[in-house]
Amino acid sequence: MVKLYGESPEPQKRYSPAQCIGCERKVVTGNPDPKYISTSYVERQNLTMRMSMRRFTRLTNAFSEKVENHVAAISLYFMFYNFGRVHQTLKTSPAVAAGIADHVWPIEEILALLEKSN
Repeated sequence: MVKLYGESPEPQKRYSPAQCIGCERKVVTGNPDPKYISTSYVERQNLTMRMSMRRFTRLTNAFSEKVENHVAAISLYFMFYNFGRVHQTLKTSPAVAAGIADHVWPIEEILALLEKSN
């Protein structure tokens, strides 16, 4: 789904986002049913990332100066999110719920992976 943005009828404020004026549904890969094409899951994941990591909040000075640091921060976030964080709806981590892991990983175990890779 591609969102189309245009001018807002209101006068522009300093940080006002453009107004969504429509959407186009376009198949990128596979053969999905067009009536089920949606951005809901991606939008939710983007919001979760922005709320969880300071470097993704708006109007912040907490940014990565090197792309390697940015990649490392995102990797650690997703590792913890999927293996170390107990999700309220699942009552366990997504990795345990999917059968990928047999336990919720403590932060020490995640950090031990970093020490092995160096």
